[in-house]
Amino acid sequence: MQPHPNVQAVQAALDGADARDSAGAPSLVRLLPEAVHTAAAAAAALGVDVGAIANSLVFEADGEPLLVLTSGAHRVDTAELAARLGVTRLRRATPEFVREHTGQVIGGVAPVGHPRPLRTLVDTALQEYAEIWAAGGVPQAVFPSTYADLLRITVGIPTEVA
Repeated sequence: MQPHPNVQAVQAALDGADARDSAGAPSLVRLLPEAVHTAAAAAAALGVDVGAIANSLVFEADGEPLLVLTSGAHRVDTAELAARLGVTRLRRATPEFVREHTGQVIGGVAPVGHPRPLRTLVDTALQEYAEIWAAGGVPQAVFPSTYADLLRITVGIPTEVA
């Protein structure tokens, strides 16, 4: 059975960026037995700390998409982040906006594999973890990475978001 097209797009993006896991091996998308729509569910399924889950949250920043990769242990402080970014309006994107800009559904949005690159911020709290897990394009897919590699493959900006 072929993986979902979103999983294929994420894996192709990982391969194209020479993404690596914490052991230095190629980062591979893995399918979990069941969908994990929250950081807590993903952490439980993987047996890791919830803070080691990189939530991919899409926001609408003055009408433009903004991807924030945040530790599963955090909530984004949107007022503080909007002020830091100099945007007048920062709000969680609608499911339609998320799908339009990522090609993926909420609960499975990966840091990569989108139709075009997104402005990306990466939560500095994620650097506390040797291995980070991110969504792989659908709610039951994940892949391992490191903080440094997430910054590199997303061209992300290290940012305090909580």
